[in-house]
Amino acid sequence: MRIRTLAPLALSLVLLAAACGDDSTTTTAAPATTAPPTTTTAAPATTTTMVAPPTTTEALSAFPLTVETDSGPVTIEAMPTQIVSLSPTATETLFAVGAGAQVVAVDEYSYYPAEAPVTDLSGFSPNVEAILSYAPDLLVIAGSPDDLQAAVEAVGIPVLLLGSALTLDDVYAQIEKLGAASGHADEAAVVVGDMRTRIAAVTDNLAAAGTAATYYHELDPTYYSVTSATFIGRVYELLGLENIADAADPDGYGFPQLSEEFIIGANPDFIFLADAQCCMESPDTVGARPGWGTMGAVTGGRVIEVDADIASRWGPRTAHFIESVAAAISGASNT
Repeated sequence: MRIRTLAPLALSLVLLAAACGDDSTTTTAAPATTAPPTTTTAAPATTTTMVAPPTTTEALSAFPLTVETDSGPVTIEAMPTQIVSLSPTATETLFAVGAGAQVVAVDEYSYYPAEAPVTDLSGFSPNVEAILSYAPDLLVIAGSPDDLQAAVEAVGIPVLLLGSALTLDDVYAQIEKLGAASGHADEAAVVVGDMRTRIAAVTDNLAAAGTAATYYHELDPTYYSVTSATFIGRVYELLGLENIADAADPDGYGFPQLSEEFIIGANPDFIFLADAQCCMESPDTVGARPGWGTMGAVTGGRVIEVDADIASRWGPRTAHFIESVAAAISGASNT
């Protein structure tokens, strides 16, 4: 078993998976000598609950207001009209709650939805001068490298720091905070309510079916994975799945690098590929790996490609991800 404890490297793999989601087409390697796996793919996310913006009077009456963030309370004096988002999750959320028209610039990885005003701004190596060139009256970030938050706040611009979610409640709270901060609190409540309803329907059905299985989530072809300590791991746990990587991460790091021997020996019931778009991995390429062709997930057609962007983010499309994976599990189980 190989386990590396370099946090920046493993986290960068997750972010790179999100960044390259739409850039590649899938190629297929020669099939394994055993029965080739059938392709079972989680459906791509095509819709997100969008709601109409409120009237100007309704929006303006909510301000000034104070929002609790990861760095403490932030007061927003007036409804923002020039929002800059350096968080792909926040960008998706702002558009979902009806604040898209207020967003003037987003970072290079915020390419969902399609109408997001993508720029070359970076959330990892931020350029304060470049950010300020968009004359923002609100900046939303997922992290604060190089004291970004302090530098922007120093010129009087409020900054919302909303980091990675760990639970669904964290997701709901962030949506509500972004809704309130942008003047769309009621619309955010609609989005959250829709998510709760859809996710409850999935989990209720799974509970009734009594589904229980093991899985391996692949971040890249070098076998970096996630454990149940991560947000996406908790999502799989919600679906009644047991993570084989948990046993390879005694320190609770969250992103262990597994070995082929460990994965083959664990023989997971399902394999989820978050490296299909970035690295052209597929059920066929997995089945062609030495020793993988006889694994139950391969011979049973339970190697499932998942959307790398949604799997590495925690916004409104989480509900669709849960529905898609549950449908793929159900479909593969019935074949």
